[in-house]
Amino acid sequence: MTMGTDQTCNALLGLKPVLLMVVVQFAFAGVNVLYKLAANDGMNLRILVAYRFIFATAFLLPIALFIERKSRPKLTWMVLLQGFLSGLFGGSLSQNLYIEGLALTSATFASAIVQLTPAITFILAITFRLENLSLRSPAGKAKMLGTLMGIGGAMLLTFYKGVEFNISTHVDLLHSHLATSLHTDSGNRLLGCLLALGSCLCYATWLIIQTKMSATYTCYYSSTALMSAMGSIQAVGFALCKEREWSQWKLGWNIRLLTAAYSGTMATGLSVTFIALCIRMRGPLFVSVFNPLMLVLVAIVGSLVLDEKLHLGSVLGAVLIVIGLYAVLWGKGKEIEKMSNSVPSTSFHHQDSGSIDIVVMSPDNNKGNSNNTESLSNNNASKTTSSALSMVR
Repeated sequence: MTMGTDQTCNALLGLKPVLLMVVVQFAFAGVNVLYKLAANDGMNLRILVAYRFIFATAFLLPIALFIERKSRPKLTWMVLLQGFLSGLFGGSLSQNLYIEGLALTSATFASAIVQLTPAITFILAITFRLENLSLRSPAGKAKMLGTLMGIGGAMLLTFYKGVEFNISTHVDLLHSHLATSLHTDSGNRLLGCLLALGSCLCYATWLIIQTKMSATYTCYYSSTALMSAMGSIQAVGFALCKEREWSQWKLGWNIRLLTAAYSGTMATGLSVTFIALCIRMRGPLFVSVFNPLMLVLVAIVGSLVLDEKLHLGSVLGAVLIVIGLYAVLWGKGKEIEKMSNSVPSTSFHHQDSGSIDIVVMSPDNNKGNSNNTESLSNNNASKTTSSALSMVR
């Protein structure tokens, strides 16, 4: 019973980063739908991003001050610089680019473009030696193949339609006459694609920066609160450059307040904290490879409540994305298993050598020939080590 319980606990601990990233993608999918609704309501997008990080800072700062009050490392200038860059690339700049691209296209299309993030992250992680390519090993081949399959699925979902599946619930929260006017302009669609691609590059850069920051500043609530504070200052500055009419900053009991509060607390407050924790445990590639899951969720929700059509290309692309995601997870699991198997054998030898030293250093009343004693202890050590190795094999 005890062994079975231990195995179950170990399995749940191994699934912890996977479950956290699934929760993150559900939160991000909800943000995509709310973003589209707020933009359709006429809310200034830059103001929405500013409110998102203001809400995130107000939500996270008390939590970080209370929970990590005793374990927080010293706040150095390097940590402040990393927090500023995280707020820029992972916050204000990436969100402003993405939300503009989403408003010019559709929630599903903007989410599909962002699926290039794993490929860009993979290249950056290899460049900064945060991931090993290892194409000769099965794990390396699985990671490469899974990444390519995820990108291929995202592109198939984006550019191929095919047969239309009618699963609409006849609920159109967008008031489709306004949404259609945006989608018919091919120039807006191209610009939206480029903006979403720029957001993808910023997000991949942030994952690399967050990896460096997590190694030196391990308080995840505090690091996310610092990122949110920096991002709110930058986002407010961006918004004031474009919109100085204070009436646009007013929030009522409407979709604008709901979008700002949800995106701040869930998509930035909790989700970014989970991302930082998963980066620490599994690395930036593991985090980025979950992005296609958000695309599948947005495609389903968009077809149900935003009157976005679901086609055969969307289904086939979703299948490829899920298979690619599983392949990368399998490759990362094999790498972690290989690393964990190498650790016990090293400690085993250290323990053996320690026990051999104890035997050799036992008191000897006959102090005749020191050379004979030394050679005898060496023979005993080699025999003990040989028997230990045979037991391991």
